[in-house]
Amino acid sequence: MVNNRKVAVVGCGFVGSSSAFALMQSGLFSEMVLIDVDRARAEGEALDIAHGTPFATPMKIYAGDYADAADAAIIVVTAGAAQKPGETRLDLVNKNVRIFQGIIPQIRDSGFEGILLIVSNPVDVLTYAAIKMSGLPEGHVIGSGTVLDSARLQEALGAHLGVDPRDVEAYVIGEHGDSELAVWSSADVAGVPLKDFCEMRGHFDHEEAERRIAEDVKNAAYEIIDRKHATYYGIAMSVKRLCTAIMRDEKCILPISALMVGEYGISDVAISMPTIVGRDGVECRVPISLDEEELAELHRSAKALRDVIDGIEVEL
Repeated sequence: MVNNRKVAVVGCGFVGSSSAFALMQSGLFSEMVLIDVDRARAEGEALDIAHGTPFATPMKIYAGDYADAADAAIIVVTAGAAQKPGETRLDLVNKNVRIFQGIIPQIRDSGFEGILLIVSNPVDVLTYAAIKMSGLPEGHVIGSGTVLDSARLQEALGAHLGVDPRDVEAYVIGEHGDSELAVWSSADVAGVPLKDFCEMRGHFDHEEAERRIAEDVKNAAYEIIDRKHATYYGIAMSVKRLCTAIMRDEKCILPISALMVGEYGISDVAISMPTIVGRDGVECRVPISLDEEELAELHRSAKALRDVIDGIEVEL
């Protein structure tokens, strides 16, 4: 039976511990189990985070194993080798698929029936691997995808236009990585088409601004890694946002990574597209409008991911 007040986090590195900290403050759960190959690290993080609960809401936080996570509503998987300076997310693939071979079958064998949220990179490939390994319904395995990339795009556009980024409606889709694309053709601010709003705010060089902002968003993680060797706060907030959407059955639209089954002519690959997300995970994809160039870029991104999946050295 699923305990709707329980969450598990697998992997207690920077991303896992930051996500656990954000989830402790969310009020969504009353129990959280932390799992790591380094049990002492998990115990230390559990103790440290638990000491903050008097300033938040009561929560039982402890280190455990996969049996302890069997009845969790959500298992958040952040475990894996970290991305190093100069390394792409896709460079991590074989290392982290092997790590997943030691994680996902244990989750499956525990009898877990909740939602599996994959955060480890390369998130699209690992989401696909987790679908194949877990035995869970396809819609119950989702990746954090381009949720953070889209937030970065909103933040950048908000700064560019001098408006609240929450009023910017714009998505990054495709791979969470080098082949991702910003969807400019359907972007708007408070319902006003983006280009019209830009001109209202005195910006007329649309192509140059779009190119610069898209590159800044795509390279944001590399810039952060060059300076502090890891990214974790932004993705932790993305994990909190996704867990909130799931546990409150919000049916909100977020660009998560999930299995494509023919949408936009793409199949058998996990990739990020705007998706209605609720208590049962993926409800359905949202068919946003793409121009011809954007659709071609999306197909190129899907092919890049498919090529990586086909080149994985271990059998899924």
